[in-house]
Amino acid sequence: MVIRLAISFYTALAAAASSQQQQPLLGDLAYKVGDKIPVQCLNRSVETGEHITDANHQLVYVPAFTCNETGRPLELIFGVEKDINCTIDFISDPFFHLLEYYVHNDVPLTCRIPTKPLAPSVLKQEYEKSTKDLTEGQGSLSDIYTPMIIAMAGTLQLSHLHVATHMNVLVHAAPRGIAPGTIAAATAYSISRDPPSRVVIGDPLPLQFSVRWYPNTLLPSGWTGVGGHLTFSTVVYCFLTALATAAICVAYFRGIELPRRLKNHGRDRTSGVERGGLGSGLGGYGIVGAANGYGYGIGKRD
Repeated sequence: MVIRLAISFYTALAAAASSQQQQPLLGDLAYKVGDKIPVQCLNRSVETGEHITDANHQLVYVPAFTCNETGRPLELIFGVEKDINCTIDFISDPFFHLLEYYVHNDVPLTCRIPTKPLAPSVLKQEYEKSTKDLTEGQGSLSDIYTPMIIAMAGTLQLSHLHVATHMNVLVHAAPRGIAPGTIAAATAYSISRDPPSRVVIGDPLPLQFSVRWYPNTLLPSGWTGVGGHLTFSTVVYCFLTALATAAICVAYFRGIELPRRLKNHGRDRTSGVERGGLGSGLGGYGIVGAANGYGYGIGKRD
């Protein structure tokens, strides 16, 4: 009897310890490199473009457009920089009208991503708790989600749209020393690298997202605006280039130019001595010639 009670006591103690160990794991969820991050976008009315709210007057978000490449809504990958292709297979009439709002800048394409991983959906209570936003009021600030506004550029025509389908996505992670595996900020915007796509109702819409990650909320330093940049590596490169150029010049001068100059200088000195000796000889010959020429006059005077 005592043995059974002891076994039951230790079993209950182990279960309690196990539950206590699992509880902080649910509260301390953090992304790991390679984890998928679902993207949700604000649900809007097709007629007016206004946001839709639920019975509690909270903004309603729905999964982002489904990508034909994966068959799933758009997802980012934590810590991985890559180009993500997401082709919307068919532009329906309602979605075409929403694109008109986005391209004409009547309303923004407001999306969001979880700041930390959501609890597994099989744990109903934990999942509902992790997805319940306690922030008061309406807006993009949230304790659970990080806003990601997509600035979609294009032109609105009478019968069709031109959409800049290539977009840059910038995501800032919180510093590891403060909140590892946590997203701090995100944004996306169209770029005009490629010609815009002409789309009408029923066409596919090929989107490409170039995702870049930053390890903190600071932008890289050293950029001085359009026209150039100055970084430590640039300064070191210029210094090493100047040093190598000076070494090459010294080696060329000492190995080629200096010996050539010394050789020419010696040849010039030798040629100068020879020309000087020749001049003295000519002078001597002149004097001697003159003496020989005037010798007859002296003889007559005697």
